[in-house]
Amino acid sequence: MINENLLSRIVVDPEVCHGKPCVRGLRYPVETILEYLAGGDSVEDLLTEFPDLDRDDILACHEYSRRILAARSVHLALK
Repeated sequence: MINENLLSRIVVDPEVCHGKPCVRGLRYPVETILEYLAGGDSVEDLLTEFPDLDRDDILACHEYSRRILAARSVHLALK
């Protein structure tokens, strides 16, 4: 699936999760999916825990965050 099709899975609706970007309007914020992954959960863990998501939804969260970071210059102080 090309990246543009993946991005179509991310929806911003002021009536859903206070306008945060969500997966297909299902009330799964992109931020939350990324937090699970950063915390050590695998894609398979998420698909088991949330059966209404599919692998492309997770890939869409990755692509969305990649594009957001590419659009902004973010410099973190590494210690």
